Amino acid sequence: SEQLSAKTCEDLGFTGLALCSDCQTMAEYIKDEELVSDCKKCCVQESEDSINKATYAGAILEVCMRKLAFYPDILSFIEEEADDFSSLHVQYQYGSPPTLVMLDEDGNHKETI
Repeated sequence: SEQLSAKTCEDLGFTGLALCSDCQTMAEYIKDEELVSDCKKCCVQESEDSINKATYAGAILEVCMRKLAFYPDILSFIEEEADDFSSLHVQYQYGSPPTLVMLDEDGNHKETI
């Protein structure tokens, strides 16, 4: 089956972290063929090679300033280390949980973590 774009998958509620085996497990409990089909179009195969070879040109760390107090490790990273990563942009977005948006060379959204 064809893969959906990262943005479409995110809109459907899949963040790019779903393993294809997770879709099969979901199918055992949730009898919604369309949901399972969407999951399979957004999942990644469990392959250490593909995980190790995934490279991105940049990233955006989206986070809500008001919620940062609940994420001390992320706050510490932003204050002390984020500037060391020239291809990382911290974007404050009201109400957003900490989200890492991975970008390709053209700045296109490729994956959300």
